[in-house]
Amino acid sequence: MAHEIRVTQARSELAELINRVVYGGEHVVLTRHGKPLVALVSAADLELLESAAQEPDKVIGTVSVVMDAPSHYSEPNRFGLVAEHGSPHETYRPH
Repeated sequence: MAHEIRVTQARSELAELINRVVYGGEHVVLTRHGKPLVALVSAADLELLESAAQEPDKVIGTVSVVMDAPSHYSEPNRFGLVAEHGSPHETYRPH
């Protein structure tokens, strides 16, 4: 899940936000008037996103775990499913 922060606040915390993204593996969403505006992601994540965009028909070969998850009323487009993808040799460890 991404950390949300207002653009005005992000200006004064940019160095910290960059560290959270690069070293903490977080995604940060900058908002204006409560609406998502842009996201900060690591260069590695951006590369993955761009390569996935170039292969829209690529399908995940293996889903290691599928679990029911309750939908939240504030997220009407969520369907109450959680899937985690891992290599076929990884062992599932509940969070």
